[in-house]
Amino acid sequence: MSQTAATEDALILVVEDNDRLRERLARYLVDNGFRVTAARDAAEARDRLRFLCPDLMVLDVMMPGESGLELVESLRREDNALPVLLLTARGAPEDRIAGFEAGADDYLGKPFEPLELVLRIRAMLRRAAPPPNPAPGPPTGPVPLGDLTFDSDRGELRGANGIIRLTGGESALLTALARKANEVLSREDIAAALGMDDSGERAIDVQVTRLRRKIEADPREPRFLHTVRGRGYILKPG
Repeated sequence: MSQTAATEDALILVVEDNDRLRERLARYLVDNGFRVTAARDAAEARDRLRFLCPDLMVLDVMMPGESGLELVESLRREDNALPVLLLTARGAPEDRIAGFEAGADDYLGKPFEPLELVLRIRAMLRRAAPPPNPAPGPPTGPVPLGDLTFDSDRGELRGANGIIRLTGGESALLTALARKANEVLSREDIAAALGMDDSGERAIDVQVTRLRRKIEADPREPRFLHTVRGRGYILKPG
């Protein structure tokens, strides 16, 4: 998917149990150039995913039956890297952290400005799309991470068995670190790469923890992705 296609004519799956809000969201997104398919709960969303390949899912957290958090956790266990933006009336920091820990890529509290939702969706789609023609510059090549390699231009993490799926947030984080390998990235730099504001420090830690699970043999004793106390994080290839 090109960067142009990433923000134009993308297919958005809206999962919301409130009929009125679901219809309003779908109509607003269509008016802003997206294609939309909608589901009233997790079960119906799974049915949609059997036959469709949406570019992003807007997912309500509080739903009857399987919750939004449970659905995104299940998708990540199935190695499904579909970008997910959670919607919820619970906006406390611990609720946002729970969303990121479950595997979501972004989080928006209710009530919200519809335009902010559109802007966040477009930002997420841009992060998830591979760059069509990287700007000329010194070739960096794949970054070695033990038995894995990461191509920052393609956003691909590869192992002996092929591509290891990364969520949009994980890919953006690893790309930022790989392009500044052996340099310390501050939390502010990482927040900018992930499209977060300065209040997202704990969310950054969560993304780092999730990424370590995919690139480290023992995430508790990292070999590649290190914490630099008081400064940020550093990726040391090898």
